Amino acid sequence: MIRRFVLFVLWALSMAAADISGSWTFSVQIADITGSPKFRFEQKGEELTGSYSGQLGEAKVTGTVKANEVEFRFEAGGYPFIYKGTLEGDKAMKGKIDVAGQAEGSFTGKKD
Repeated sequence: MIRRFVLFVLWALSMAAADISGSWTFSVQIADITGSPKFRFEQKGEELTGSYSGQLGEAKVTGTVKANEVEFRFEAGGYPFIYKGTLEGDKAMKGKIDVAGQAEGSFTGKKD
């Protein structure tokens, strides 16, 4: 019985969302365009807010973190940029970018 409880606790801890609050530097590629935007995230539970700063200017960011899945978005030039990825601990992530359904790309991010 104790063994099951310990295994359950370990499983539950592994499923808990990492806290990614802080400054991040990304490497982004969309078609033949690359960039290194900066993000500042503030996480409360699964809710994610923050800011984007890069080639597209500055914008507010909103999103979610659920277990090791992260999704966030911002708007620039009237277009939504939607990032969906996987956390690798609480200091790295990688995934895909959708730009208004018109273009796709990829990203990696590292916590500063």
